Amino acid sequence: MPKVLIIEDDFEIASLERDYLQIAGFETVLTDNGTEGLRLAKEPDVDLVVLDIMLPGSDGFSVLKELREVSDIPVIILSARGEDIDKIRGLGLGADDYMQKPFSPGELVARVKAHLSRFERLTSKAEKARLKVRGLEVDRESRSVYIHGKECGLTPKEFDILLFLMENPNRVFSKEYLFERVWGLEAFGDSDTVVVHVRRLREKIELDPQNPQYVETVWGAGYRFRA
Repeated sequence: MPKVLIIEDDFEIASLERDYLQIAGFETVLTDNGTEGLRLAKEPDVDLVVLDIMLPGSDGFSVLKELREVSDIPVIILSARGEDIDKIRGLGLGADDYMQKPFSPGELVARVKAHLSRFERLTSKAEKARLKVRGLEVDRESRSVYIHGKECGLTPKEFDILLFLMENPNRVFSKEYLFERVWGLEAFGDSDTVVVHVRRLREKIELDPQNPQYVETVWGAGYRFRA
């Protein structure tokens, strides 16, 4: 059940938001203080924030600015301040939406559902772009590789070899086949190029290149990625 944090100092408005969201199937948490709201918004189980601007403690803009330094969860500003400058500032600080009071509770629920759905799709896409195996992480989109959180620089061909092997774990591929897949050429005696690139790749990603835990040699057959 998605959890929505409501940061609102008007109890009647907060209760109205809570009741409609709970009827729609959301878990809700209420706070009337910006400082406490920021603390709660950083909790990993919060999925979306409905945020007022005029709050005791930290105001809504301050909460949003600090939250965006550590989290990209959806934030909907719901405020009595409807001036364009406030909307521009709120959206510029990273809010996903801006609603003005008085508001339609049904519209709020619809927007909450829409933003959660969109965020779920974006998050799912980002996760699919990454491959993670025992401390080794490959980001397909940025073509970056990390070992236990530390980025290691691979050449384009080293990256392509690693990515292909990781996408086909535990399968053995000959040097000739890897050359054709990565270089896009028939391996007329050039498969030794693969040996050189695999050796350099191991030097960058393996703790002990002589006893690799990721890219293994299958003698007489080729290489495989051990998942």
